[in-house]
Amino acid sequence: MEPAQRYRLREPSSGREVILEAKPDVIYRDQSTGEELEVVGEVLPLAPSESKLPWAVENLRFCNHCRAMAQRDLNECPTCGRRMAPPA
Repeated sequence: MEPAQRYRLREPSSGREVILEAKPDVIYRDQSTGEELEVVGEVLPLAPSESKLPWAVENLRFCNHCRAMAQRDLNECPTCGRRMAPPA
C-alpha cells in the first residue's frame, strides 16, 4: 500500500485549515458546516517519508555529520544516512 500524501485544506468561508492524508478525486467536506474544503498546498515532506512531522522550524534539527536539516522524529539523516545525535 502506497502512503497517502498529506495536504493542507481550507474552509473558504472561515479560513479554518486542516491537514489530511487526502486521496485524489475525493471531495472533502467540513464536519460541522458541510462546506467543501479547498486544497491549499502539499505538506512537506512529500510521501513516502519516514517522518510524519511537517517541515517547520520547531520540527527540524541539523545532522551532526553533514549539517543537513532533518525532522526531529528521525534517527538517521535522510541525506547522509548516518545516525544523528539525540535532539537537544
